[in-house]
Amino acid sequence: MKKLFLLAIVFIPCLLYGQTKMSCCQVQSPTSTEEFAMLSTDKQFVNSHPDPIPFDYKSEIGRDVMIPSADGKEVHIYEFKAAKPTNNYIFVIHEWYGLNSYIKQESEKLYHDLGNVNVIALDLYDKQVATNRDDASKYMQSVTEERAHAIINAAIKYVGTKAKIATIGWCFGGGWSLQTSLLAASQAAGCIMYYGMPEKDEAKLKTLKADVLGIFAEKDKWISPEVVKEFEENMKKAGKKLTVKSYNADHAFANPSNPQYDKESTADAYTLSLAFLKARLK
Repeated sequence: MKKLFLLAIVFIPCLLYGQTKMSCCQVQSPTSTEEFAMLSTDKQFVNSHPDPIPFDYKSEIGRDVMIPSADGKEVHIYEFKAAKPTNNYIFVIHEWYGLNSYIKQESEKLYHDLGNVNVIALDLYDKQVATNRDDASKYMQSVTEERAHAIINAAIKYVGTKAKIATIGWCFGGGWSLQTSLLAASQAAGCIMYYGMPEKDEAKLKTLKADVLGIFAEKDKWISPEVVKEFEENMKKAGKKLTVKSYNADHAFANPSNPQYDKESTADAYTLSLAFLKARLK
């Protein structure tokens, strides 16, 4: 019985840590994207995201495009091509519901408000779109870093080596906005992240080539003011420029389908975002 008990002490923690890609021989902390994905098991976090209001959006200029990726699978993007040829691009990364009509509408809004720019909404869910929070939780948890990187790198290859790439995302997409700018390397022109999980690895942050605008919510229980403060400190240590704007609002305050939607804060954040992007996509 003692031997079985000791085996349990050793084996059970390994099972518990499996979801964070740890092993008994080599314990590793979850990455920032894995840490955020783990929130899908937090009932309070899940319940803070009510099911989105049904919304069907049709665009006369947006189009679905499938492009190849290095892992042998196709990648889905939703693209708005600039009226005149330009190397300025914005990559939009969706919230945890997926590349739905709200994200497509926001992408077209950016396209029109910024002028001559290409806008590409990335689909990290491979055409899966959640209409309720349970499916959103499942889809977010199922995203692997390997596949997400393949999708992002495929989009970077698609736009070409001369492209200047700015990124923007919300919630799940906020964290992936930063990761996309990291992957874009010297092509990164600017990063906007709305209440997404910041990168905590100082070594990775040192490789960042773009300035960051971080938009956060003071009442956010997950991407909390403490998390934001740590991000500010890490960016300072890495020698990178970060502008933080925090609103007296809740997580996902910029989502119009959320009862916690804060119209005034959303409008102000959008004005800041446009100014940030215009200054970097000249």
